[in-house]
Amino acid sequence: MNADGLRRHCLRQPEAVEDFPFGENVSVFKVAGKMFALSMLAGKPLEVSVKCEPDLALQFRGSYEAIRPGYHLNKRHWNTITIGSDVPDRLVRDMIEDSYDLVVDALPRGTRERLRALR
Repeated sequence: MNADGLRRHCLRQPEAVEDFPFGENVSVFKVAGKMFALSMLAGKPLEVSVKCEPDLALQFRGSYEAIRPGYHLNKRHWNTITIGSDVPDRLVRDMIEDSYDLVVDALPRGTRERLRALR
């Protein structure tokens, strides 16, 4: 997965938008104003941070060298993944989708139901 593929996959989620609240070099992907992924797309190595269930976050960190606690994020709920190392691209895409779903699950019911229907 490269930076363009990462951006495309994040924006493929229903009503996802890219924002730059931390400066022009940090892409923040949001749904309904809430962040579900962020990345310095021009960074070397390419990394993405995603939200994760706390127990699952720990399991991923124990299974993959390239997954570590979220950089400058709540380490209980966020993981940072180094792309192109020991984490398969399919898993990275799944983790992005799971992060999106976690954010949607916490939205008000009407918004949540509308976004789930778009899935």
